[in-house]
Amino acid sequence: MTLLRRLSLLFVCVTAPFAQAQKTYTLGMIAKSSGNPFFEAARVGALDAARDLGKKHGVTIKIDWRTPNEEDAQKQAEFIEQLLLSGVDGIIISCSDANKLTDTINKAVAQGVPVATFSGDAPASKRFVSIGIDDFQAGSETFEALAKELHDTGTVAAIDGNPNATNLQQRAAGFRAAAKRHPGIRLVDIFYHKETPQDAVAKIEQVMQAHPDITGWGLLGGWPLFTDNALKWRAGTVKCVSIDALPQQLAYVRSGHVQLLLAQDVYGYGQLAVEVLLNKLHFKKDPPQPIANTALLSVDRDNVDAFSRNWEKWLPK
Repeated sequence: MTLLRRLSLLFVCVTAPFAQAQKTYTLGMIAKSSGNPFFEAARVGALDAARDLGKKHGVTIKIDWRTPNEEDAQKQAEFIEQLLLSGVDGIIISCSDANKLTDTINKAVAQGVPVATFSGDAPASKRFVSIGIDDFQAGSETFEALAKELHDTGTVAAIDGNPNATNLQQRAAGFRAAAKRHPGIRLVDIFYHKETPQDAVAKIEQVMQAHPDITGWGLLGGWPLFTDNALKWRAGTVKCVSIDALPQQLAYVRSGHVQLLLAQDVYGYGQLAVEVLLNKLHFKKDPPQPIANTALLSVDRDNVDAFSRNWEKWLPK
């Protein structure tokens, strides 16, 4: 055997384990809108999981973040197409409109690219797992908490975001179902708006002018609380319960304008999405069930300061 041949064999033996250890997976991540702390926290969770799980299992995991500035399901579909062309290994998406995204998700799966959804499912698609909360139950919990604050009497309204989002449709259904169990409370309606703080605040002001007798608000997402001075009434005169507990929302608990926040584990959504995709791609393991729901955490004046410290990790400066 020649010296050159021996060196070639030695090179193969030395580099083969290294090459295997450096297996790289690229995961596309598409949220509903950029700049929203909810999705930024999920992004940080995904990045942290990519780092930690990559180190643990001897692989490299890259997160390719592609998210529209504002909600746009068509742009989300285009991002999926772009990711497929780039050779992505898996996709994580929060669907703005399941109807507009189902076909594109199915196309990805047909090409061997598994798709996980979070906080916005496409239940008729071939995604292999949906991560989030039981949205029907979340809507129900919002009304029940509001009814408790109102001692089972009064007039309430609710605000919801994109009417085409499956998760938000379920929250509205849960809120309405719970309202039927409390005949002493009149539900004016559930009002929709574009998912921006400005539109949400404007909608609340419009409804309050038309219905000044409202004594309680259920926020099926925290959109109006993402800006300052959103709630014009004197603290405590109108009761308010909101889903989510993002940084700006916490100030409304401290001021007494919001009695209760129902927090999602947004950072954990990103972590779990990366974990289940790595299990599927690297270890050929599917999750035990296609729906991975997590519990809501109650945040009020008693624990708001302790809860706020989570955001130092979830949204590092």
